[in-house]
Amino acid sequence: MNIYITYGTLDFLATYQEKYDGALLLEGDANSALVIETEGKNPFTEKHEYEVINQRGSLSGAGFVVMNHIPVSEEGRSLFEERFQNRAGLVESEPGFNGIRILRPLHQDPYIVMTLWHSHADFTNWQQSKAYEEAHKNRGTSKGLPETLFTGKSFVKEYMVAK
Repeated sequence: MNIYITYGTLDFLATYQEKYDGALLLEGDANSALVIETEGKNPFTEKHEYEVINQRGSLSGAGFVVMNHIPVSEEGRSLFEERFQNRAGLVESEPGFNGIRILRPLHQDPYIVMTLWHSHADFTNWQQSKAYEEAHKNRGTSKGLPETLFTGKSFVKEYMVAK
């Protein structure tokens, strides 16, 4: 399964959304995005192409989406992917959780950990939960992923699902 993402204005992307069944139109502060999950080819000219390497839940039904962009070195890809393949999955039992996709870039983009929630409040509640604390307890410790694995700082983009 692949995910393709294109970015632009909400109005422009809305015209594309009509052409693709199941496309997810996302409205952000700085820009908007259109996400398509498919076995097919990339319908966009932009090359933001990802292979889904781990997934739970659904894209449909979400009202809020968080994309954590993580730049990983070529040498660190296998260790990074192994960690996410063996993740505890604590997020999946959280109230308001809708889905998760771990996305391997097919080009020079960073990895993306995309979580889908019913609402922004549900995501905030997850961040303040004991489960979140447990899921991230090794971050910044010798048990966590080494800093040399990353080629830069990760960054997060948050979106509301446009209706």
